[in-house]
Amino acid sequence: MTAAAIYMSCRQCGVPRTLDEIASVSTLNKKDIGRSYRFMLRELEMFVPPSANRSYAARFSNRLVISGKAEGIAIKILEIARQMKLTSGRGPAGIAAASTYIATVLTNERKTQREIAEIANVTEVTIRNRYKELLEKLMIEVPL
Repeated sequence: MTAAAIYMSCRQCGVPRTLDEIASVSTLNKKDIGRSYRFMLRELEMFVPPSANRSYAARFSNRLVISGKAEGIAIKILEIARQMKLTSGRGPAGIAAASTYIATVLTNERKTQREIAEIANVTEVTIRNRYKELLEKLMIEVPL
């Protein structure tokens, strides 16, 4: 319950932390923390808005040491994707990681999908899938 309370407070305060990150510093697994979190929401009759993708993009950009221009592009991609409802039902870390990857390619500050996946704590496959979706739906052309 303590780990779930920490996760809930992070979400309420806009601090981008995933269940995986909370689980990595506790003795519990992600599934148990998530279950406790949902139980607390139900019992307290609370609504906690979904995590802002923009917070994740800013955090990934800082940890990857990329320019402010690339970070701005990543956030702009996320904003457009949100307006087009492309982020609905998708993990915020995965979408933010893919937008960060696109931004690094567009600004020629190339980071590998593996580097970004490790920072974002998602799989390379997740980045690839979200990357393809974003390029196709937003009609972004990236140089080869």
